Amino acid sequence: MSKWLIEQFSDVLDNTSLIYKGNVFTYRELNEKILEIESTLFKEISKNDVVAIVSDYSFNSIALLLALYNNNNIIVPIATTIDDEISERLEESFCQWKIIGDTLVYEKLESKEPHSMIKNLQESNNAGLVLFSSGTTGKPKAMIQNLDNLIDSYQGKRQKNMNMLVFLMFDHIGGLNTLFNTLAIGATLILPENRDAEYICSLLEKHKIRVLPSSPTFLNLILISEAYKKFDLKSLRMITYGTEAMPESLLKRLKATFPKVKFLQTFGTSETGIASTSSKNSESTFMKIDDPNLEYKIVNDELWLKSKTQILGYLNASMDSFTDDGWFKTGDLVEVIDDGYLKIIGRNKEMINVGGEKVLPAEVESVVLEMDEVIDCMAYSESNNITGQTVVIDVVFKEELTSREAKKLIRKFCRDKLDGYKIPSKVNIVEKTNFGERFKKIRRKS
Repeated sequence: MSKWLIEQFSDVLDNTSLIYKGNVFTYRELNEKILEIESTLFKEISKNDVVAIVSDYSFNSIALLLALYNNNNIIVPIATTIDDEISERLEESFCQWKIIGDTLVYEKLESKEPHSMIKNLQESNNAGLVLFSSGTTGKPKAMIQNLDNLIDSYQGKRQKNMNMLVFLMFDHIGGLNTLFNTLAIGATLILPENRDAEYICSLLEKHKIRVLPSSPTFLNLILISEAYKKFDLKSLRMITYGTEAMPESLLKRLKATFPKVKFLQTFGTSETGIASTSSKNSESTFMKIDDPNLEYKIVNDELWLKSKTQILGYLNASMDSFTDDGWFKTGDLVEVIDDGYLKIIGRNKEMINVGGEKVLPAEVESVVLEMDEVIDCMAYSESNNITGQTVVIDVVFKEELTSREAKKLIRKFCRDKLDGYKIPSKVNIVEKTNFGERFKKIRRKS
């Protein structure tokens, strides 16, 4: 018997489910592909086995994920193309099978005794999901959760006829949130072949996309490339952003470029899922978390969460980031105002300590991005013999400057806007800032 998400495809069989590489697939075709996979692969793969899908989004990989969910398998999406990373993730998630998502070629793996949390899921006959953290501040953590519980949180949504673009990757909680939400409302999912700014803008125009889920880093790439000038984006009604702090000056630039578009700050973690939020307004980085499935509190300026869809634990790390009574310490530092709105101002691990004074990189970046001469920037720390650490900033300038000119320009501009210890002591001229495949800044730290 199919689970509810797949069962309700019967209400929208002739609607378009996915558009991928110019091919249009109905919900009927998606359902038939699920049945085909079940009748072939599952002659080998047993219920509750741990199965890796090595792929980004495609028609086949989505059908495979749904078939495995229906079969109560523990699913490990792996979107990286780096062989060493794939091997490490297969090992650390106790995988028994590897399937190339696009071609459906499968391979049985030599597996070790499964982790106790995997055994518990298997014994309860629940589907599972293993996601890996980005690893920008250390070794990626393998997070396991009850997939039935996660998908059930999307049940009961009203059907809508609209096109949704999935931006974040197949192994990212934000991307999966878009996938499950789209399928739950019987809408159409547009699958990008790459995440180049110009290509994404072409998809927005072609498919009349109304909502663009993204990250501040990627939205700035759209501005830098001026891709928004090359395509008709008048269908856009909302841009949602998350995964990292949004510099206020960047949000102002974006709002000036897209004056009729509503901007919504989203928030979520792989550990607790994506929360329902509302922004104070389109030009504000303050938001409210108003989600019946999630509780939050602020402890020493850090955001703590507890949700009905949070992970069971880590397969390869201790549970230090969780309290004994189940609160997840996000590592996100927040500023709170009286009416219940809060703003993400940075990460604990990214804090720069200059002689005992604390500096948040996002604050420095927001000021520097106000400069007309600056396209992009990224602040981080470097070791210093006197102060312990010092503030360094990589900057992309519009015009060519010498290192000396760049440092003088930056320090002069910041003088009246930042405390002295926050002003960058070193300015590097770069062609682009450092960010990962999830379009999240990767800050060097020493």
